[in-house]
Amino acid sequence: MPAPTQPIENHGVVGDMRTVALVGMDGAVDFLCWPRFDSPTVFASLLDPDKGGSFRIAPVLPGAREKQLYLPDTNILLTRFLSEHGVAEISDFMAISDDGPMPQALVRRVKCVRGTVDFQVSCAPRFDYGRAAHTVQRGDGEAVFTSETPGRLALRLRTPVPFRVRDGAVHARFTLAAGESAAFVLEDALAFDASPTGAPDFVAESFKATHNFWHGWIGRCKYRGRWQEMVRRSALVLKLLTSREYGSVVAAATFGLPEQIGGERNWDYRYTWIRDASFTVYALMRLGYGEEAAAFMRWIEARCDELGPDGSLQIMYGIDGRHELPEQMLGHLSGYRGSVPVRVGNAAFDQLQLDIYGELMDSVYLHNKYGEPVHHDLWVNLVRLVDYVCENWQKPDEGIWEVRGGRQDFLYSRLMCWVAVDRAIRLANKRSFPGPMDRWQRVRNDIYHEIFDRFWDPERKAFVQHLGSKSMDASVLMMPLVKFISPSDPRWLSTLAAVDEDLVDDSLVYRYRIGEGASDGLRGDEGTFCICSFWYVESLARSGDLQQARFIFEKTLGYASHLGLYAEELGPSGEHLGNFPQAFTHLALISAAHYLDRALSASGERG
Repeated sequence: MPAPTQPIENHGVVGDMRTVALVGMDGAVDFLCWPRFDSPTVFASLLDPDKGGSFRIAPVLPGAREKQLYLPDTNILLTRFLSEHGVAEISDFMAISDDGPMPQALVRRVKCVRGTVDFQVSCAPRFDYGRAAHTVQRGDGEAVFTSETPGRLALRLRTPVPFRVRDGAVHARFTLAAGESAAFVLEDALAFDASPTGAPDFVAESFKATHNFWHGWIGRCKYRGRWQEMVRRSALVLKLLTSREYGSVVAAATFGLPEQIGGERNWDYRYTWIRDASFTVYALMRLGYGEEAAAFMRWIEARCDELGPDGSLQIMYGIDGRHELPEQMLGHLSGYRGSVPVRVGNAAFDQLQLDIYGELMDSVYLHNKYGEPVHHDLWVNLVRLVDYVCENWQKPDEGIWEVRGGRQDFLYSRLMCWVAVDRAIRLANKRSFPGPMDRWQRVRNDIYHEIFDRFWDPERKAFVQHLGSKSMDASVLMMPLVKFISPSDPRWLSTLAAVDEDLVDDSLVYRYRIGEGASDGLRGDEGTFCICSFWYVESLARSGDLQQARFIFEKTLGYASHLGLYAEELGPSGEHLGNFPQAFTHLALISAAHYLDRALSASGERG
């Protein structure tokens, strides 16, 4: 019988900026797309213990306590099993180097630390999301799994450990004494005639190169404030989710993980959202990673070269910039703890979400200010883009939360349209760029007045989610963060109080309350949104309530996984929900920590 599914938060992540593997505390690789973030899975037992496939290494130590940690300042994961009968550990990493490209390989090194320990291994890939059959060819110290699909994918498992092949999987049982180790290397078997990792010292050398890469990269981080460990871990997560080839950042490493156990809110986040642009560029620049910010901006510029005839953008793209992301349901998978349907692709790619133009223009403005100056061709495209905003800002849309229940006139969309035009005006003035300034200033003023006149509810004394609503939406927390309203404005302070009353549960924040005037066209409930909790912290801090902001921030940090990672949401008992790890959450954590740390120091509080 397959082992029961580990909770989402009981996983560490390793990767090589091409793909990411999730490793459970029980020593199983429960999720891996190969060879890219958005490729079909070869292991997906997190979504179906029977049909998903896994790569399990387990010491035979009844009653052992399981621990996980990262080697300091790296993305090398150590999973330990502690028992009175012995201590074992598995180190997992994906090979990466600063000295040029390395063969793509998942390396798993097993060691006996104390006593004598038996180990059981099962490597059972399931290609094409578990839909494709495969064959296994055995060789000297290796087995090659070849999928029977039109695209044909082949993976080689190398190990000195004796093994047998049964039911399309490799199985092994071996014993290690204290100080002894064994290694397993999973790699592409089609790109090379012989194993590129076959050198006797590959495991040791790749471990050293990978350690040096991550240690050197995080050593460039300029953040020296409070909560440094959590900020640096968040930075390492963002780097893992960044495509080394394209410079784009995926929203999360996974698909299909539910926002409610047993519910239908199960999406594919292995793509790049325009919305993430400004948050990503801002976070990377704050931490001193101008090179990464510039790479993402080049990806953004390429999308601006592909504007529609009317000057519009899609809300999201493939990591390589592709436009079509058709959504399909994998009906053969049982889903994480019965949560179906499991979806791949994302039908939201052709939604209208007007807020993306504000986030994009904010990222361009910030990059021009702190990074590289905007060049002429990009500015020509941006003029078309801002003109599109001026023509369409009054349209209802699906909004930041990508609702599937019909378009609304969302406050957040109006707010970010204001940001788009405002940043265009600022950039034009700063760089003396030509543009229809009279029109842009008129539209910026019109949006400003509409927000105050039509989205302000005098009875609630708050800005509401959309026209005709009295519901609160956590996206309102961005109003002072994008400098639309003063954080000390009485209207803002009463709005913040309404958010606290309606959406805050302990230190955690719902994006909106389903069934209380807010509807998104989907059945079921959801957890609190981690990004909203960090927005709330920063809003409190900007409004001057530093001690409450710090208290909320510390409590929210307490909901991180044992490794300092966050999924998209948190359930009622603190369980992680949604795709994992979530870039947006870690971006907001960095932003909140950066602002709160500076504000506390400026107030005279010692760090």
